[in-house]
Amino acid sequence: MNGKLYCVSVGPGDPELLTLKAVRLIRQCPVIAVSVKDAAVPRDAGSARAAAEQREAQTERTGRKTGENSVAYQIAAGAVPEIGEKELLPLYMPMTRDKELLTKSHREAAETLMETLRRGRDVAWLNLGDVSIYSTSLYGAGAVEKAGFSVEMVSGVTSFCAAAARLGCSLAEGGEELHVIPSSYGAEEALHYPGVKVLMKAGSAMGKVKKLLAESGYQVQGVERCGMEGEKVYRSLEELEERAGYYTVLFLKPPGTGENR
Repeated sequence: MNGKLYCVSVGPGDPELLTLKAVRLIRQCPVIAVSVKDAAVPRDAGSARAAAEQREAQTERTGRKTGENSVAYQIAAGAVPEIGEKELLPLYMPMTRDKELLTKSHREAAETLMETLRRGRDVAWLNLGDVSIYSTSLYGAGAVEKAGFSVEMVSGVTSFCAAAARLGCSLAEGGEELHVIPSSYGAEEALHYPGVKVLMKAGSAMGKVKKLLAESGYQVQGVERCGMEGEKVYRSLEELEERAGYYTVLFLKPPGTGENR
């Protein structure tokens, strides 16, 4: 029988935010898949066995398994230390808008996963935050499911919910609207939406975003690397660093609303 693919959410950074189900599946699955940005990940090897041999050789050279430095893997390892005994399957998922490159990487990831699933081995593919929110894994998982394999999404804590809790503020109340927007796509247009706005992945465009927000009059708070080492809390736009990293979540509240609303 074929194995099953689980797309497992590991939360935003704090290992204690993994769900009981996520912990159980990470322990249960013999293979752990992680998304990596390193183009040197062994692929196009012709077979799962050949790819595994390439990974083993790479591990011998570097002293680390390819994919161990993945943020999702490090979070999971904090809750499930025995993850280090599992087979680690790195999947090349570049951060780019190049449609051709994205399509190629999604296809290769799906093929790599299916090779493993055909051996009857269940796979837990680790995903930051919640797998349903801007998750790259679902593109590859969709192809796996279309090919007839069993796929299950495992929900988790989103980065913006964890960041709101860290700030001690609610995201929305009563009939208030909540909009979640990736900062590199349409942040300017989002300022015209009613209610509270959440800007995710703000790091790469922080300079532009900060200038835009300074002219908007919005109350701004944010958290960088929520639950991770190096976490930073920003209580105002003035505190926000232009060099804030990729894992930065911002909350925009209309002028005149209370700080903890």
